[in-house]
Amino acid sequence: MKSIANYISILRLFLSLTFAWVKPLSTEFYAIYMVCGISDVLDGYIARKTNTTSKLGEKLDSAADLTMVVVLIIVFYPIINPPVQIVTWIVIIVMIRAISMIIVFVKYRTFGILHTYGNKLTGFVLFAFPLSLAFFQPGLLMYIACAVASISAIEELAILLISNKLEVNRKSIFSKDLASASGD
Repeated sequence: MKSIANYISILRLFLSLTFAWVKPLSTEFYAIYMVCGISDVLDGYIARKTNTTSKLGEKLDSAADLTMVVVLIIVFYPIINPPVQIVTWIVIIVMIRAISMIIVFVKYRTFGILHTYGNKLTGFVLFAFPLSLAFFQPGLLMYIACAVASISAIEELAILLISNKLEVNRKSIFSKDLASASGD
C-alpha cells in the first residue's frame, strides 16, 4: 500500500469500531465522528490528486463506510428507539444492499459498492444524522434517511442488474463511467 489515501481509509475503519466503546453523543464521540467524516472526504481526494487511486483503495473506502454505518446503527438503536416500520424499512434496505453485494460477487468475483451520487447523498444524510439530533425529531430524520437510502439502494441494484461490467465509479443509472465512455 503505497498510498496515504489507503492508510486514511484503514484509519477510518478502525476508528469506526471505537464507537462501540465510546459514549454516544459525547465529546469523544463527536471528535472521532468528525475525524471519520473528514477522512471519508480526504481519502478519495488525496488518491485522485496524487494519482494513486486503486481497486484496493475503492474496497477499503467501501469497507470503512460499511463498517461505520453498521456500528453506528448498533450504537444508536437503543438511543433513538426506532418504531417497527422504520426497523422494517431498514431491514429491507439492508436486504437490497446485500443482494447488490451478492450480485457483485457472483457476476464479478469481487467485493464492491458503487460510488453513485445517490450513495454519496445517503452517506451525507447518514453522517448528518447524529449532528442533527439536537435540532430535529429523530423520527423525521429516520424517515428522511430511509427514503434517501432506499432510492440509492434501488438505483445501485438496477445498475448492477443491467451492467455488463463492474463500474464502481458510475455516478448514476443515467450516466456511464468515464472509463467506459472513453473506451478504456
